[in-house]
Amino acid sequence: MKIDLRPVWRFGRDKERELDYTALALLEAIEETGKLTQAARAAGISHRHAWNLIEGWTEFLGAPLVVIERGRGTQLSELGAKLLWAGRRAKARLDPELENLAAELADSLHGQKAHAPVLRIHASHDFTLPHLRRLAGDTHKVSLDLRYRGSAEALISLRKGSCDLAGFHVSDGPLGNAAAERYAQALGDAHRLVWIATRVQGLIVAPGNPGALRQVRDLARPGIRFVNRQRDSGTRILLDQLLASAGIEAAAIDGYETEEHTHAAVAAFVAGGMADAGLGIEAAAVQFALGFVPLANERYYLAAHKDTLEKPEAKLLVGLLRGDAFHDVVTELHGERAHRTGEISALRDTAPWNELT
Repeated sequence: MKIDLRPVWRFGRDKERELDYTALALLEAIEETGKLTQAARAAGISHRHAWNLIEGWTEFLGAPLVVIERGRGTQLSELGAKLLWAGRRAKARLDPELENLAAELADSLHGQKAHAPVLRIHASHDFTLPHLRRLAGDTHKVSLDLRYRGSAEALISLRKGSCDLAGFHVSDGPLGNAAAERYAQALGDAHRLVWIATRVQGLIVAPGNPGALRQVRDLARPGIRFVNRQRDSGTRILLDQLLASAGIEAAAIDGYETEEHTHAAVAAFVAGGMADAGLGIEAAAVQFALGFVPLANERYYLAAHKDTLEKPEAKLLVGLLRGDAFHDVVTELHGERAHRTGEISALRDTAPWNELT
């Protein structure tokens, strides 16, 4: 059973009207095709229905959603573009939690999976994890309760027993040493690391990089607006390390205190023109057709107690990580690579990350 949860959009003036998600799909298709007929087909509706949606919302909102010009086809108006951006931003912010809640509801309602063992995962945001949850669910043998947390927070949850696996990332080379030592404090000798993928972090910027941003010191230039990740996220920690290396004070960056909780939400913020740059992974930039300036390579892991990894459901999960289906998922994501995926490594008391580099 598949459950699709979405936020409700209600607009109120003299009377209240609820937004039909078909309208957002239509606006997105108009942006992509520039033709109402093609957009209607892509949205799965008739040309007449598409036109009625456009006219109805234009009348209700008091301004046009599209502009039709001879020789140029159908383009989004300023209002239409803003409405589409708002939809994308809401999706980027809310989808991770709504998908998790939908999966929980489906598990509770589906008889075959109602008694499936559950693995609780608290993890830093990565685009591979929803696919891993889907693959696990398809087996009807294990359910993943996925909650997004900052890297440091996820590892603390693991140590407290609030989750079974914790997802976090560490940069290659000297940049990752300080973070690795910090994370190691939240782990014990009995914990193990399960390799997921390598990925690239960098500056997510507007198409064409109009601000000519090349390094973190450029974020301190006058007029550059930044959007940050939440405190204790691995990406926030990486940013602070990069700033320290460049000798830049956080207070010098306009927007350092503006926070989003996923890479996709950061990209949506930039795509909406509310910031000139954010730090995130390449896959998020590609999702929103933005520019990307690579800054650091990093490894993404799931940490777990060794006893947890002996459970049948954990062994199934590791088997999925090692399988072709998951490797194909990673390969299709821009900036991510399956490297030692599914391997399990032990920690060492001293220099815990040396064996992983």
